[in-house]
Amino acid sequence: MATRALLAIAVTLAVLGTALGASYTVGAPRGSWDIQTNYVQWTSNLKFRAGDQLLFRYSRAAHNVVEVSKADYDACSASSPIASFQTGNDIVPLAAAGSRYFICGVPGHCDAGMKVRIDVEEATPGGAPSPMSPRAGSAAPAVAPMPSAEITPSTSGQAMPPSSSAVSAGVGSLGLCFGVVFTAALMALY
Repeated sequence: MATRALLAIAVTLAVLGTALGASYTVGAPRGSWDIQTNYVQWTSNLKFRAGDQLLFRYSRAAHNVVEVSKADYDACSASSPIASFQTGNDIVPLAAAGSRYFICGVPGHCDAGMKVRIDVEEATPGGAPSPMSPRAGSAAPAVAPMPSAEITPSTSGQAMPPSSSAVSAGVGSLGLCFGVVFTAALMALY
């Protein structure tokens, strides 16, 4: 009986580990998505892993976020966006390893430095996402609370607001609920 309970707990922790990633507010704590923040310096202190998410906070009247290819990032061109976000409180999941490129599509802002390259690593062994600890010798990461809604890019590249039936819980909350229900079900079986 004790072995089965330990197995149930181990499985639950594995499920929770894959569901809970770090949430990074872009530019925090000293800045946000703005022209003044040095994004090369900001990213140098952080390690992004698959399962993490970015939160872009900015004034909707002054800025936006455009995900672009490396070539468009280098050229500061928003003419062929992968995705566009305009809410001022945009969540971008980092689902897979690889480099992601974001710029402000307002003319002149990218050229003024409002662009960020995010290098996403594989999740740590065992499927656990970022440990929310900075790289060795660096400052602590800025971690934002889980926002209540997610903006998802459509197939046309434009951001789509969540449907009216969208659940107001973040990925971590859903994983936690699943883990608790899963553990309770396993415990009931034994």
